[in-house]
Amino acid sequence: MARTDRPGLDTPRSSRRRLPQVGMPPDTFGRVAEGIARFMGTPMFLVWMTLICAAWLAWNSMAPEHLQFDPRNLNFTLLTLILSLQASYAAPLLLLADNRSADRDRVEFEADRQRAERNLADTEFLAREVASLRIAMRDVATRDFIRSELRSLLEEMEEARADERADERAHDEKRADDANSRSSRTDDGLGTDGLGKEDVIDR
Repeated sequence: MARTDRPGLDTPRSSRRRLPQVGMPPDTFGRVAEGIARFMGTPMFLVWMTLICAAWLAWNSMAPEHLQFDPRNLNFTLLTLILSLQASYAAPLLLLADNRSADRDRVEFEADRQRAERNLADTEFLAREVASLRIAMRDVATRDFIRSELRSLLEEMEEARADERADERAHDEKRADDANSRSSRTDDGLGTDGLGKEDVIDR
């Protein structure tokens, strides 16, 4: 016997659509429904609806009977049907517009939340960077510190130069004193030698 290619009991059946699909994209249908609902909530819609109903009632009440299309003796059946259809369609349209607005608000709220999280992360990152810069600036020499160090170095160099000049001056004075003492000694020696020669001649 030939086996039929039927799925087993462990295979779920695919869902069958019993209603025909409308060829309009959901986004387009939502925009149309939202536009209609928005127009129905405007004062212009109320004014036009009031004028149309007043003209309808006046025509079907005062016009000749052969020209009336919704006679008064039938309690304006056509107008009642139209208003009932309008009310029955207005409620789903308002719900669709409300759902679309809620979805848009949800998307905007999610975008705002993500933006707030990014801003918070950026703020925390900037705060950490500023704190690290402050910590690093503590170890960096400031302008006043550099000026004070240069001033102290200049003072030390001037003191060293003054000490060197004082040492050179003392050394020069010492050399001059040594030269003077040597010259005085030579003069004394020459004087004693002259006296000795004169004594020898006299003798």
